[in-house]
Amino acid sequence: MALRERFPDLPPIWAAGFALAEWGLARVLPVVDFASGLAAAIGVALSLAGFSLAAWAAVWFSRKKTSIEPGDVPTSLIVEGPFRVNRNPIYTGMALVLVGIAFWIGALSALALALLFPFVITARFIREEEASLRSAFGVEAEAYLRRTRRW
Repeated sequence: MALRERFPDLPPIWAAGFALAEWGLARVLPVVDFASGLAAAIGVALSLAGFSLAAWAAVWFSRKKTSIEPGDVPTSLIVEGPFRVNRNPIYTGMALVLVGIAFWIGALSALALALLFPFVITARFIREEEASLRSAFGVEAEAYLRRTRRW
């Protein structure tokens, strides 16, 4: 499926929406304010780690010459790099960025929202992608899905 056919229903758009919602929710309903220099530093570190993980994983799509776009039929099963430990390192990276933003903002309400992101992404994208891997790679994909954690 072409990227523009799916737009705006794409994981980075969902992540950006969650980030904006975190900011808005923290302004309206801060619940517990834990803003501090330490929390901000933890937030920056988590966000940088998340961006780095997602970038590292994205490189593997290029190396394996398979599409990174959700909904496209995979032409290669990536089991190297960060995919050895985690089936969805790009989504995990996005989740780390969102948790980092929540720490940087310093509001428990933002953190609670960030923790919902994996559930939404699993329901909206991951289950479909796992089915696509099973369809394209059969037993090899099933073995990979069994031995490697989703998040």
